[in-house]
Amino acid sequence: MKPAGVKPGPGEEQAAGRFLEAERASRGPGSASARQDRKDWTALPRRGAAKPPSSLLSIRKPISRKAQLTLTVLSFVIPLLAWVVLSATQVVSPTFLPGPVATLQAGWEMAQSGQLFTDLWDTLRRIVYGFGLAVLVSVPVGIAMGTFMAGRALFEPFLSMVRYLPASAFIPLMMIWLGIDEESKIGVLFLGTVFFNTFMTADVVRSVPAQLINVSYTLGARRDEVLRKVIMPHSLPGIIDAIRVNIAAAWNLVVVAEVVVSTTGLGRRIMQSQRFLETDQIFAILIVIGICGVVIDMLLRLLRNRIGRWAT
Repeated sequence: MKPAGVKPGPGEEQAAGRFLEAERASRGPGSASARQDRKDWTALPRRGAAKPPSSLLSIRKPISRKAQLTLTVLSFVIPLLAWVVLSATQVVSPTFLPGPVATLQAGWEMAQSGQLFTDLWDTLRRIVYGFGLAVLVSVPVGIAMGTFMAGRALFEPFLSMVRYLPASAFIPLMMIWLGIDEESKIGVLFLGTVFFNTFMTADVVRSVPAQLINVSYTLGARRDEVLRKVIMPHSLPGIIDAIRVNIAAAWNLVVVAEVVVSTTGLGRRIMQSQRFLETDQIFAILIVIGICGVVIDMLLRLLRNRIGRWAT
């Protein structure tokens, strides 16, 4: 053995290299020790050939128009059948769960008397005023928050706090400040939707790719041109989607406001029907609200698809 610190000579290095190569060869794939190691390995599970997934269950794969129509019809038929079965078997008392026929009769009677259309018009008018005012305020503020860091710093801290305050808690204050006329109900609708629509609009504007903005500046566009010709067209479909989501909240709030402070409207009619256990009228009014909501959503979706076809 050589003393520590003494380097091995050329012959000794070659001998050590040959010894290491022989050791690796003895442990190679064909060696006895390697074969013994492989015997201890657990066999991998065998997997059959993957079956092609159904087009209905494929991720984000378009389906045929026939399949889409069938599924759409089933989405209405299945709940309707469940409703018919429950009412026919009387598992639930008709006093609490009226059947489809009794509900249609109640709705027809309210339509013939004219009170259904009067209440529906009053409710729609309040939504147009309250939610329309919220859109007029929230869209410009949301664009400012999503476009400019100064706008985000100015509006976001305060709005982040007040958006958690329930709008229904402001009903007593609205009655004190604005009275019990239309202004209080419009104010509740405004407070209940303006903050959420603002943040959703800001998120849509912030999602505009930075590459589009940088390329616009590179091509010589000015700030107002970037805002009008790049940010706004790119954000408009998403802004309409935000309106689609928040108008559903407006329907919820208008019913609450009409129950508390109103003499007309669908919410008030629901409250009066509850006092006399006229559940068939309540179900009829709920169906009318659902139909109105679907129609409004379809109109907004058509508007979105026409304005921003590239985003569909």
